[in-house]
Amino acid sequence: MPNYSLLKSLTQIEQINFLLSNRIPRRYATVFMGWFSKRTNPIIRTISLFTWRLFAENLELHDAKKSKFNSLHDCFIRELKPNARVIDRRNHIIVSPCDAIIGAHGKIQGTELLQTKGFPYTLMDLLGNEELVERYRDGLFITLRLKSTMYHRFHAPCNCRIESVNYISGDTWNVNPIALKRIERLYCKNERAVIDLTLPEPDHHLTLVPVAAILVAGIKLHCLPEVLDLRYQGANHLSCDAHFQKGDEIGYFQHGSTIIIFANNAFHLNKDIQEGKIIRMGQALFNS
Repeated sequence: MPNYSLLKSLTQIEQINFLLSNRIPRRYATVFMGWFSKRTNPIIRTISLFTWRLFAENLELHDAKKSKFNSLHDCFIRELKPNARVIDRRNHIIVSPCDAIIGAHGKIQGTELLQTKGFPYTLMDLLGNEELVERYRDGLFITLRLKSTMYHRFHAPCNCRIESVNYISGDTWNVNPIALKRIERLYCKNERAVIDLTLPEPDHHLTLVPVAAILVAGIKLHCLPEVLDLRYQGANHLSCDAHFQKGDEIGYFQHGSTIIIFANNAFHLNKDIQEGKIIRMGQALFNS
């Protein structure tokens, strides 16, 4: 029989987690965290890193390029040791751009997809671009959630070119599973960047959508001079011209968040993809 006391306790914990991470002044908390995490004062740095390690679940520093950090921010955006990830170099394979936990994924039903069971949203809600909506109608999607303790940099999933980025300003809701089950169209409310990739094959299409969240709201793309965050006041449509080989670093989150990837019908999801499973940067995501 179900343990109703345990279920009630878990529900109460979820409620507390949701309230603590979402019913605070999210914008001010995020701006403050962005400032505080970059403090290099030795006392602040030591206490911050100690506290994070104490409360963080499975903080992954064993494969970091360095073991000492100048600030909490320096630890958040840490680089990997050389060859810490094995990248699948096969031409027909699209790899994961980041370390992540696999979330909702599968076939897009017309233009509708899921953030979690029972919580749909549309391509237009997220992308805000009619051409991209038609491109990915009945296509594929996969949601990759980067926990705050994970490696926060993301890489090219294949050989590609980035010619423009569309920055969509928004809120900073938490994107953890608790919030996804409570806030409708959550990804569509948050700060995000729509990065359309030009691939060598003209009929193959991929688009990455990094979504920021509370205490993050900062996306740094190496093809752009500006950090895309709550303080950014520039244009929404940003032109650039950057070429990447599979595995090259595209940018990083200031903390941890989510990347949603869209693929057209030239691709198929890799058979090993399972919701809740951890995937590493460089492992197979789609195949053509």
